[in-house]
Amino acid sequence: MEESRYDALKLGNQLCFPLYAASREVIKQYRPFLDELGITYTQYVTLMVLWEQRQISVKELGQRLCLDSGTLTPVLKSLEAKQYITRTRSKEDERVLIAAITPEGEALQDRAVEIPEQVACRIRLDKDEALLLYQLLYKVLDGFKE
Repeated sequence: MEESRYDALKLGNQLCFPLYAASREVIKQYRPFLDELGITYTQYVTLMVLWEQRQISVKELGQRLCLDSGTLTPVLKSLEAKQYITRTRSKEDERVLIAAITPEGEALQDRAVEIPEQVACRIRLDKDEALLLYQLLYKVLDGFKE
């Protein structure tokens, strides 16, 4: 069968589509657990960084999460309104905005601790497959860094 010049436009030949669809489906698996906590997936990954770092500049947080300020700012405002984080100016450089976890935000970590395992069970990859996928996805992401 002869290849058409339009074969590259077939959905079945696109790497982007299964990445997009899988991402949406994985995030959908988080929804029931995150709804119980009253947070969105983007708020959840933001809190994950803050649970690990305690405090971080908003610029660095955006880089870690691959989010621009237009997306991150409303997330931070919402988390601050829920009293899970604070945002303050750095004492060393007032241009730098620092996000920090609060005691209420720390308490949420105990309620979220089992979510990764509960979602992992739904994905149906064995440990080696999950590790390979993780490595390949970060290889893709690293390829876009300037």
